[in-house]
Amino acid sequence: MALILSIETATTNCSVSLSKNGETLLLKEDNSNNYSHAERLHVFIDETLREANIERSELEAIAVSKGPGSYTGLRIGVSAAKGLCYALDIPLISVSTLEALAYQVNVDNGVIVPMLDARRMEVFSAIYSSNLKQVRDIEAQILDESSFTQELSKGKVYFIGNGVEKTKALLKHENAFFIEGKLPSANQMSALAYLKYKKSDTEDVAYFEPYYLKDFVALKPKPKK
Repeated sequence: MALILSIETATTNCSVSLSKNGETLLLKEDNSNNYSHAERLHVFIDETLREANIERSELEAIAVSKGPGSYTGLRIGVSAAKGLCYALDIPLISVSTLEALAYQVNVDNGVIVPMLDARRMEVFSAIYSSNLKQVRDIEAQILDESSFTQELSKGKVYFIGNGVEKTKALLKHENAFFIEGKLPSANQMSALAYLKYKKSDTEDVAYFEPYYLKDFVALKPKPKK
């Protein structure tokens, strides 16, 4: 029996799930518009285990969303996951944020484009087939009217994530379908984490870092007048 705790903090959704052999047993999340990870993440972890009547010592692994996504959100999630792995001496599993987002889409044909809002007209995106195989690597992509022309010319394209709103304003193709109001969730991480667990596909807890895709640039404070 593999009990895995999954943590997703790449966007405004603070999400924690407990799964058994890839099936989600319990899910806690706050997908409001505000980042609440610092306040809610450890509360959600404690509540999830308590409601499931599971002791931390019974966990077999910790899974964490590795990005891309919010720099601060990813740091909080990875720090919490590492702390649990160190304390419990159990493996750390990383799950692609965009892959877990793509797993929310169930279609028979076409391709799936999970996308997360970056800055201005930029998104972090990847492309998956309808059977959820990755067919294009993750990119930091500047959107314009010609984006995804090749994919749209071949068939249906399903866009999902918080990058959908700016994409919908640009792409008017009949093959473009926009799944709105969806964010990455620890719920879809359950199956993906279990697949990696069975293959012993784990991370080095000491050296693992989130996949930011782009370097974090801290804004310099304005000089005082």
